[in-house]
Amino acid sequence: MNYWLIWLVIIILLTIIETMTINLVSIWFIASAILSLIVSFFTEDIITQFAIFVLGGLLFMILTKPLIEELKKNKNEKLNIERIIGMTGLVTQEILKNKIGEVKVDGKLWSAVADGKIAVNSEVLVNNIDGVKLIVSKIEPKKRSKNTKKDKKKEVV
Repeated sequence: MNYWLIWLVIIILLTIIETMTINLVSIWFIASAILSLIVSFFTEDIITQFAIFVLGGLLFMILTKPLIEELKKNKNEKLNIERIIGMTGLVTQEILKNKIGEVKVDGKLWSAVADGKIAVNSEVLVNNIDGVKLIVSKIEPKKRSKNTKKDKKKEVV
């Protein structure tokens, strides 16, 4: 009997299933079905072919799954929008409690909201993102103490 035809159909079906999913569900068994297809040209023993299909698929899965998971993990880079959380920006349009203002962060202008009024040219911290708006809070300027000349000399030393 032409078992190679059965393996060809299995390969096609598994490939269709794999293209419909994104989680690498059957990729290992596609490879083992290809091995079984090759073996079917040399032997008519369906039990041997099926054993190669099952054991090969499991072996491919065990050997490559950790590698693929590691590659997936490394691709979780922050998106442009996510990386600005924690950055500071400059208010370019006044932000009021119930009115959207504008902030320049990382060289780009963003719509922004805050809990209270923040004046133009104030420095803000990006706390979160809500849709396309940044949620910001005002950064209080550091108060400069009135040091005497003697205090300044101590700071230098």
